[in-house]
Amino acid sequence: MSAFTASRGIRHGAAWKHCLAIALMAVLAWLMFPDQLPFLSRIAIMAILVLSLDLVVGFGGLATLGHAALYGVGAYAAGILATRYTGDPLAGLMVGALMGAFTAGISGLLLLRYEGFTFLMLTVAVAQIVQNLASKLRDLTGGDDGLSGFSIQRLLGFRFDMQGQTGYVYAVVMLLACYWFARRVTDSPFGLSVQGIHQSRARMRALGTRIPMQLWKLYTFSGLLAGLAGALSAQTNAIVGLDSLGFELSAEILVMLILGGSGRLYGALIGTVIFMVLHHTAASINPYHWLFVIGGMLMLVVLVPREKIVGWRMARRKKAAA
Repeated sequence: MSAFTASRGIRHGAAWKHCLAIALMAVLAWLMFPDQLPFLSRIAIMAILVLSLDLVVGFGGLATLGHAALYGVGAYAAGILATRYTGDPLAGLMVGALMGAFTAGISGLLLLRYEGFTFLMLTVAVAQIVQNLASKLRDLTGGDDGLSGFSIQRLLGFRFDMQGQTGYVYAVVMLLACYWFARRVTDSPFGLSVQGIHQSRARMRALGTRIPMQLWKLYTFSGLLAGLAGALSAQTNAIVGLDSLGFELSAEILVMLILGGSGRLYGALIGTVIFMVLHHTAASINPYHWLFVIGGMLMLVVLVPREKIVGWRMARRKKAAA
């Protein structure tokens, strides 16, 4: 057995352990907060979206502030399908994911020609264009009023209830599937090549790697996950608005990723939980100044290196053991 094969086996085992841990925490959250299932579903959906962002930012090294466009396109696609054709949840999920991937693939042909600040600004421009189109195509998207009033059919015989039980299980299962699939992609030779591009484009170019094509594949896959998250949001909430395409959402999910740590996948989940719980708690206490809490935590994460925190904890453990 080669070292690479053994390493892949270890990483795949870790992916299953992570999925098991996520499932156990999801069950525990249900048992502890049975009356907060819609909020917990929202956390699971946002975790998928931040997970897709981590692929682009943490693994591909592509800074973006327009990722919400891929999410919003998936949400609108699922909403339009339910409004005009069928409310089948699996069909809506597939259409939303495909539209997210399609939008990422088409926009990526332009965006990935550029790097750094230019790429960042172009992602914002693409998101603004998509949001403006959604606002103008009122007959299709509902314009500023958005889409609402559509119904989703039963999922494998289970009805989407007001308590949010079906929606929660649906969102958690999709989160587990997306995490496992994303982990398999990042641990594959393709994923390792993308990480190599992030570390040194010049080196990977010298090795003959087709950098634009590899990044385009990654960006398209990220769009698929983001579109799937958008479709989930549309189906569990039965409403889609222009805010799903907005700059504010793109900025918020980037903050979530920074809080949890990029380039590790599970950091996306941790950051999402921290941000959403703090948002929910602090906003209920003071709806006008809750961003001070998030801003303080963000400054702490950015200004204090992770290595320093780990070293401080290890020093305390040695002191306690002595």
